[in-house]
Amino acid sequence: MSRTPHASALYDVPGPQARRRHLLYGVISTVVILGLAAWILYLLFDTEQFTAVKWRPFLYEGIQELLLEGLGNTLKAFALAAVLSLALGALLATGRLSDHRPVRWTATLLVEFFRAMPVLVMIFFIFVALKVQPLPALVAGLALYNGSVLAEVFRTGVRAVPRGQGEAAYALGMRKTQVMTWVLVPQAVRAMLPAIISQLVVALKDTSLGYLITYEEFLHAGKLIASNLDYDLPFIPVVLVISPIYIGMCMLLSWFATWVARRERRDPRTKGVDVAPAAPVTTLPGRE
Repeated sequence: MSRTPHASALYDVPGPQARRRHLLYGVISTVVILGLAAWILYLLFDTEQFTAVKWRPFLYEGIQELLLEGLGNTLKAFALAAVLSLALGALLATGRLSDHRPVRWTATLLVEFFRAMPVLVMIFFIFVALKVQPLPALVAGLALYNGSVLAEVFRTGVRAVPRGQGEAAYALGMRKTQVMTWVLVPQAVRAMLPAIISQLVVALKDTSLGYLITYEEFLHAGKLIASNLDYDLPFIPVVLVISPIYIGMCMLLSWFATWVARRERRDPRTKGVDVAPAAPVTTLPGRE
């Protein structure tokens, strides 16, 4: 006996022809991607990018130390920028959610200004005009931009919580700070977490802008290595070494977000409470 597929509230379950069409699209997409990857590999082999002479420099201890030092500087800048961005985003979001108009308007003006300003312009302005050292200039530029974006993420996440949740908390006599801390924010975290991690990934990648202000981060180390190699196209082996490390760090951030989400779902405060069965009720006098 065949099973009839159930229709969804949002879309109909695809039938046999649609499934075959989707399978065909998937096969064509896979073939195109594999063909593109094969073409890139052919170009790399054709230009002799995998010859031993081009990879031997990475075995030198001095180059390895330079790369590790650049990676450490990148992680340092990212850690500082991430913490400051989250703090600034929470502060600006609180201002935007304030009941006081001057506070709300000021926070809105700051968010819109720093979100519209290119991050590279802010970094250069802080470094050149304010004459700040490379690391503080890079961290400040990243924090101002990503903090303003995260402020909108936080505000939107809090606004996405059903209105009745806050109203019920206020009806119990809770103050606004208590409502935000114990009711709205814990529920909004689930919706905000993917966007927060996505923005932190942007901050991690933007640390590479530090080489433009002579900050010795990971990309700056790669550029220094490539400029001292004496063969054709020296940047390609360097990119092939640096890119997987950047991708790996971004994947670690995504894994961390998944781990936090699972841990948050196991939090006792987010679990349902077992209700005890009803006890026998005493019959009123005069009734059976």
